[in-house]
Amino acid sequence: SGDLGGCDLSYLDRGKYGGIPSVYLKKLLKSTLKSKTMTEAPNHLSHKPIISVDNYAAIDGKFANDTDVVALSIGFAQYDETDISGKIWRYTGERWSRQSEELPLHRIFDLSILAVAALMAENGSHYAHTNLREIIKQPESVAAIEEYFKANEKTLRPRLEELHRVLGKFLRK
Repeated sequence: SGDLGGCDLSYLDRGKYGGIPSVYLKKLLKSTLKSKTMTEAPNHLSHKPIISVDNYAAIDGKFANDTDVVALSIGFAQYDETDISGKIWRYTGERWSRQSEELPLHRIFDLSILAVAALMAENGSHYAHTNLREIIKQPESVAAIEEYFKANEKTLRPRLEELHRVLGKFLRK
């Protein structure tokens, strides 16, 4: 009856504390422990962060402060310790979510390329803008991408500008 996340609560079964029946105190402690806020990428799981963006929830675009994403990291891949991967760390309030995504670096770069190519796509165009050879699957919906960007430009444009800045700096090395 008394364990939660490695915390032994069995001592609460021995009576009342401060006039509060132990069953209520135990519920309160369990609730507090379950809802503890995670703000850092964990180091004890299979993906081993080398560099992380902790407290990502505070800067998660339109989901800022209303997200289950705790951190982003680049580190040793959970599927192969010799590979480097990116990880989006999600926390349910009770444990690290199985919905946390991990991608090898080349897929992260390819998604970034595809995202920018999608922003450049024109209604009715059927040609690729990149070496990925992207295909427009729903020509009637291409305008929705531009509309989304315009509606969220306040959070998206600074990220594109930062991507441009760091790519320029990296490629000049």
